[in-house]
Amino acid sequence: MNAAGTLWRVRAGLPRLLVPLAAGLATLVIVAVGGHPPASQAQQVQQIAAGLHCPICKDLSVADSPAPLAQQMRQEIAAKLGAGESADQIRAGFVAAYGPSVLMSPPRQGVAGVAYYLPLLVLAAGVVAAFTALRRWLRTPQPDPPGSASPRLSASQRRALAKAVARLREEEPG
Repeated sequence: MNAAGTLWRVRAGLPRLLVPLAAGLATLVIVAVGGHPPASQAQQVQQIAAGLHCPICKDLSVADSPAPLAQQMRQEIAAKLGAGESADQIRAGFVAAYGPSVLMSPPRQGVAGVAYYLPLLVLAAGVVAAFTALRRWLRTPQPDPPGSASPRLSASQRRALAKAVARLREEEPG
């Protein structure tokens, strides 16, 4: 089979590869963007408490900590939810009281925002690199001009080639 036929088959099979990839990416975006709020107040308390560091326990969230202060913080979260405060308002109150280190995840602005946006930049760079490599791979090689069996060599290149061939012939056994 010739190169044009192979290239045609590769290009014809490309949509079969790209359609599932695009569908998977769209599904990931929909799932990431379309989060659902918890159904009950207990689930909301758990979700907010899971996003806060316990000031006493090292590396535990308020939701997981057995410390009395963490229990008080969970009760305060429940009381504030009952009073109609939003999750962001409750988190802001704890940040005002304990500082930004009370948050389990870094804020999305400033230097800490790099933790959120760097993976997207790396993914985008990977997609661009893969696309570029695929384009180079699918690019058809340019045929040599008719009547020339080899590329044109300068006079110095022809002399160097003749010397190399002569040396190889001298070293050839027999």
